[in-house]
Amino acid sequence: MTGATPEALAALHARCFKRPRPWSPAEFAGLLGTRGVFLLTAPGGFLMGRAIAGEAELLTLAVDPDTRRAGIGRGLVADFAGRAARMGADAAYLEVAADNLAARRLYEATGWLEAGVRRRYYGPATDAIVMRLTLRATQEGG
Repeated sequence: MTGATPEALAALHARCFKRPRPWSPAEFAGLLGTRGVFLLTAPGGFLMGRAIAGEAELLTLAVDPDTRRAGIGRGLVADFAGRAARMGADAAYLEVAADNLAARRLYEATGWLEAGVRRRYYGPATDAIVMRLTLRATQEGG
């Protein structure tokens, strides 16, 4: 994605999401100024993540509907895992709408495992599936 300004991020996010509601340029700008937050971009998509205190969170992944199924999302998710591990995270988490089967398949195919459910996270009718990815094995002393 070229020109990853908060406005451009918000415009692509709006093309990708109706529910949950797309994020505004101000929300992107605020997050980009937050400690531990990073942005990964690729032609046709972006991923925003955060890594702090040994854990990472995949905040959002957006791939232009016209360029989906071309490996962009898979590449961004792989780049996220590498970046988060380099930032010291041992595990990563995300929430995905229970009815977003395409996203759930992508995450499962890249090693994410279901870790729980947040009831009505995306509104009264939509739960979130919490997923976890182990980034590096914990070293036991001794």
